[in-house]
Amino acid sequence: MRSKRLYHIVKTFLNYGLDELLPADKTPFIAKVARHSLFWLRNKHKKEPIERRFRLAIETLGPVFIKFGQMLSTRRDLLSPELATELALLQDKVNAFDGDKAKAIIISAIGEQAFKLHFRDFDTTPLASASIAQVHTATFLNTETEEQQNVVIKVLRPGIDKVIKADLKVMQTFARLVTKFYSEGKRLRPVEVVNEYKKTILDELDLLRETANAIQLKRNFNNDNVLYVPEVHSEYCFKNVMVMERIYGIGVGDVEQLKANNVNMQLLAERGVEVFFTQVFRDSFFHADMHPGNVFVNATNPDDPTWIAIDCGIVGTLNKEDKRYLAENFVAFFNRDYHKVAQLHVDSGWVPANTSVDEFEFAIRRVCEPIFEKPLAEISFGQVLVNLFNTARRFNMEVQPQLVLLQKTLLYIEGLGRQLYPQLDLWKTAKPFLEDWVKEQMGPKALFSSIKSSFPFWAEKMPELPNLVYDYLKTGKESALAQQTLLVELKLQQQRQHKRLRSAILASTLLVAATVLYIDQQHLLAATTLLPCAIFALLSFKK
Repeated sequence: MRSKRLYHIVKTFLNYGLDELLPADKTPFIAKVARHSLFWLRNKHKKEPIERRFRLAIETLGPVFIKFGQMLSTRRDLLSPELATELALLQDKVNAFDGDKAKAIIISAIGEQAFKLHFRDFDTTPLASASIAQVHTATFLNTETEEQQNVVIKVLRPGIDKVIKADLKVMQTFARLVTKFYSEGKRLRPVEVVNEYKKTILDELDLLRETANAIQLKRNFNNDNVLYVPEVHSEYCFKNVMVMERIYGIGVGDVEQLKANNVNMQLLAERGVEVFFTQVFRDSFFHADMHPGNVFVNATNPDDPTWIAIDCGIVGTLNKEDKRYLAENFVAFFNRDYHKVAQLHVDSGWVPANTSVDEFEFAIRRVCEPIFEKPLAEISFGQVLVNLFNTARRFNMEVQPQLVLLQKTLLYIEGLGRQLYPQLDLWKTAKPFLEDWVKEQMGPKALFSSIKSSFPFWAEKMPELPNLVYDYLKTGKESALAQQTLLVELKLQQQRQHKRLRSAILASTLLVAATVLYIDQQHLLAATTLLPCAIFALLSFKK
């Protein structure tokens, strides 16, 4: 299955003529030979522009590649406008599967009687079709209150799990080859990265997990108007079917429509940054698939726009150590304290302990200093990423697989910020938020919060404290007596060992003397006398 899928991938790339993207002067000779050996696989779409061929090839290869294309579509600073526009079509315009088949899957999960009772006006034409699932509209009837609500029903593509698992096996094969034959393999840790991605995308195949994620994310922002998450009807959610409130908003990528509605674009972009950092540092629970197809804007009040997030299949979490490390790094970057950035990298173990902090500081300064005090539109983050990669290679910095989701989400946020408000100063917007967070974690307020959160525990344990003190003292006394007994035994054992050693030395000496006298033949009487003494000494040694 793996080799068959690999051949299909190569065949698709060549049938769409994507080998034209490889610069002839930088293509290895062996790659050119391999291409000519597959002479029967020719470009069948020569009349189409290369950008469309790239999108069609990715779309043909399925969800794993479509997800990659979705991420690329947000990086307009790295792509030509034509290619970015083509890849943007991957957000929700993937070819749909049969609507009647989708309805049959939904009825099978929910139950025919419950479906007929609660769901009306089901539209077999999908509202949107993505790489792993598609959604259909319907009207939900609450039989207790007789209230109706417009909903969408998400249904997984049939057989999609087999395709994804086959692609993952191919990716794992490539990762192992990179690790084995590429000099950068150990540092980049491709096997670990692919395994992390495998866990993420397999999670998307379980809509019950997405249901739980959506409920948690909605609860986190219940009292906040910067982000809205649609209500989920959890009683009608299953592993392959999910029912949720239908939202009406403007796609965050539809900048012209947002401007036509007089939306405050600067506030909208700043709130996007706020949403991200709030999820990461306040909640440790963040939506990790925020491409334009999953983000909408409620522009009912253009001066107070609200972000709307859907498709919570991929979420990320960070532990306390990761959050603190990241926050301190961000603040140090914002303050241009590159020495601290370098020291944090060494302390965290991301670079070897013998790394020269001064040299590392200079390298970071060289890469990061040019990006500050410039609007987003003037910053070439693509070049910054290249420079940082070179810096990482020079200092043997390792990829951290546990932060792959966070890195991907940062790319999405940057891409969306560039589209919405190119003048947005990402650093200036985020710096106050992070400084406040660090103060809360490290100052008197953090100490008070820690004591407050621990107080119920200590209040519960307080009545047990006298008994615990008594048990500790009693145990300590018993332990001291046991140690004294052990010391006495060790001393006696040491004395016995010394006695045996003395006996062994004496016996050896007597045996040597008796042997010498016996050989001399003139002192046989003395030798005969010394021999019993040596035997007696040996017997003493064995006691």
